[in-house]
Amino acid sequence: MPDTLPSLAFAGIGLMGLPMTQRLLAAGYAVSVWNRTADKCATLQTLGARVVETPAQLCAEADIVMLCLANTEVVREVIFGPGGIAETAKPGQLLVDFSSLEPAATREMAAELHARCGMQWVDAPVSGGTAGAVAGSLAIMAGGRIEDIERLRPILSHLGQRLTRMGDVGAGQVTKVCNQMIVACNALVIAEVVALAEKAGVDASLIAPALAGGFADSKPLQILAPQMAASQFEPIKWHVRTLLKDLDTAVKLSQQIGSATPLSGLAAQLMRQHGSHGNLERDPATLVDLYRESPVHESQS
Repeated sequence: MPDTLPSLAFAGIGLMGLPMTQRLLAAGYAVSVWNRTADKCATLQTLGARVVETPAQLCAEADIVMLCLANTEVVREVIFGPGGIAETAKPGQLLVDFSSLEPAATREMAAELHARCGMQWVDAPVSGGTAGAVAGSLAIMAGGRIEDIERLRPILSHLGQRLTRMGDVGAGQVTKVCNQMIVACNALVIAEVVALAEKAGVDASLIAPALAGGFADSKPLQILAPQMAASQFEPIKWHVRTLLKDLDTAVKLSQQIGSATPLSGLAAQLMRQHGSHGNLERDPATLVDLYRESPVHESQS
C-alpha cells in the first residue's frame, strides 16, 4: 500500500455500511460519510469520520466514493439527483457500488456517469451479511476495468476475505444475483424443513448440528435453522425485502436473456406472500412462519 492512503467517502450507513465504514476508519483511512438519515452517522463521527450534508460533497476530498444503498432507484437518485455525486465528480475519481442492483441499470448508470464527468464505476456487491461486514470476511464480486479493481484491492482487503473480478461493469451484479438465488431458495427450503420437523415431532433445534459436515450443510442452514427452531427473529441481521428485491432482479434478468429460473420465480412468489403480511422489514428467519399453522410472531402480537 502506498505511503499516502487514498481518501475515501461512503454513502449508505445501514446494517452493512456502518460496520464496513468502521473497519475503513480503523485501518487509518480518512472517510467522509453521508446518509439520508444523518443521525446514523453519529457513531462514525465520534470515530473521526467527516459527515457531509449532500452526496455531492462526498466528492470534494475523496479519491474513491463508495455506496451501499437499498436499491437501483436510490443509487440513481444519490448519483444523478439534485445534490448528487455526478454534480461534483471528476476524472480520476472512482465510484464503488456495494449495493445489489439490476445489472442492466448498473451498466447504463456507469456509462452515463463516465460521459458526464469522467468518473469510473466498479460494481462490487458483497456476500456474508452483517457478521461478515463486522469481521471483514465478506466475499466481494466485482465488475469493472482490471486497473480499477486492482486499485481497490488493498482497500477492500480490510472489508473482505476475497475480491474476485467477474468481468466488465455489471458482471459483479450478475454474480450477486446468482448468489441471492441460492441464498433465498436455501432459506425457503430450510424454513420448510424446520416446520416439517416440528410437525413430525422431531426437535428442530437438532437439525443444523445433525447435518453439519454433510452434503446438505451450508452457512444458511447453520445460521437460519437454529433461529427458526427457536423463533429467534431479532436482532434483525438482514431483511426479507432485500431477498425479494434480488429474486425479482433474478427473474427480470432471466427474462431479458432468455434463461429459465423456475425455482427463483416460485421463491419470489413465496417471499412476496410472506412480505405482504408485514414481514418485509423483518429477518428472513421469519420465513418459517409461512409453514407453521400458528405463526409465532402473529400469536405473540
